[in-house]
Amino acid sequence: MIIETIFSTINEDGTPNFAPMGITWGEESLTVRPFRQTDTCRNLLTTGYGVANLTDDVLAYVRCALYDDILPHFPARAVPGVVFEGACSWRELRVVSQAGTNGRAELVCRVLYDGRQRDFLGFCRACNAVIEAAILATRVEICDRKMLDESLLRYAGIVEKTGGDSEKQAFQLVRDYVRQRGDQ
Repeated sequence: MIIETIFSTINEDGTPNFAPMGITWGEESLTVRPFRQTDTCRNLLTTGYGVANLTDDVLAYVRCALYDDILPHFPARAVPGVVFEGACSWRELRVVSQAGTNGRAELVCRVLYDGRQRDFLGFCRACNAVIEAAILATRVEICDRKMLDESLLRYAGIVEKTGGDSEKQAFQLVRDYVRQRGDQ
């Protein structure tokens, strides 16, 4: 099963990198499949460590997916890395094997530490819509524009009907991003 996380790694200059990442979940190990040209992949291959953060904060997903924001964080306990402050729980990881293709790495990571701050209650429909819209926005340059606009309109209805202020703010950031990229 693939679980959506905010995955954190450390860049070569020591700054944290946060990226939304669907990972294959397991009890003792997780499999991460980042695209090879991403900072996440480079950092994992260079340092051998990362943190899988589980959160219900969709605004954080949008901020790091579309705007490369450095999220509020604190030091990890068992690995050289950081934990997103808004994480409900997290797993600190060490890469134990690597494979994949030219386009995508496949990194199996051993869980070294399992942290928890609060329960993850799940996503409301608006949260799911925001995450799907953010994923679509990351592909704005390669998506059919009509399909993208239709999807965003459908997601907007869901966010308006079932979302709170955070989901509405996150969705507006997605719309702004798509508008800016669409005009280029």
